[in-house]
Amino acid sequence: MSTAPDQITPVIDFKSELSGLFDLSGQVAYVPGGYGGIGEAIAWGLAVQGAKVVVSGRNQESADKLAAAMNEAGYEAAGVAVDVKSVAEIRDAVDFVVDRFGAVDILMNCVGIQNEQPLLEVTEEAYDEVYEVNLKAAMFTAQAAAKHQVAAGNGGKQVHLLSVRAQLGLRDRGYSAYCSTKGGLVMMIKQHAMELAPSSITVNGVAPTFVYTEMIRHVMENPEFRQGLLDRIPLGRIADPKDVVGPAIFFCAPATGFVTGQIVYVDGGITSSQ
Repeated sequence: MSTAPDQITPVIDFKSELSGLFDLSGQVAYVPGGYGGIGEAIAWGLAVQGAKVVVSGRNQESADKLAAAMNEAGYEAAGVAVDVKSVAEIRDAVDFVVDRFGAVDILMNCVGIQNEQPLLEVTEEAYDEVYEVNLKAAMFTAQAAAKHQVAAGNGGKQVHLLSVRAQLGLRDRGYSAYCSTKGGLVMMIKQHAMELAPSSITVNGVAPTFVYTEMIRHVMENPEFRQGLLDRIPLGRIADPKDVVGPAIFFCAPATGFVTGQIVYVDGGITSSQ
């Protein structure tokens, strides 16, 4: 991009500057929570766009199985086990990514759990577990990745998977722990975006509504709840994991080099109508 002497508007070489807006070739992406459900769909999406992908979770076998499938399909991938309740293991997993592929250009954090308990029955143990996995782990995974990204001096991308429950409560369900940790993650994203901006590292979030995965089987098998959900979604359907892939790739791609501290709600219109 250049500027002609007598004008302020940049002159764009459209062919060279716009052709690779979503090309992730040469990038290394770390996807904690990257096997099963939404995380797996996003991991595949990153690979298809050219990134080398490391997936992690509690089970090494599951991580290796997905990585093997991606390698067989012609992509570069690896798996690593991590207990995100351990800050030491979080740091070791990020170090593994850098040791294996030389960098961690993209952090796509898909880790999250829910222990559903009505407010009057919430236990300290259940609340602490959700906090440790949904918020504390996000904090220290982001920190571990940021240390490598800042040191490398090449900028970077950090994206966290949230939920519409970061903005909306849910009637007739016990979502105190889940909603409060996802809401806290919104402000963590904004703060990290500010602190990492001088290093050209962007930090954003993707917040879906209910998505067809095993995590929501117990509510989707309730016909009354399922119909009530469909009635509230303006687009009239429940999301599929692939619906989340595009927005996730968007925040990981060169196209969003000037977008940081933002949350995109992948919700069929729910947050625009309530």
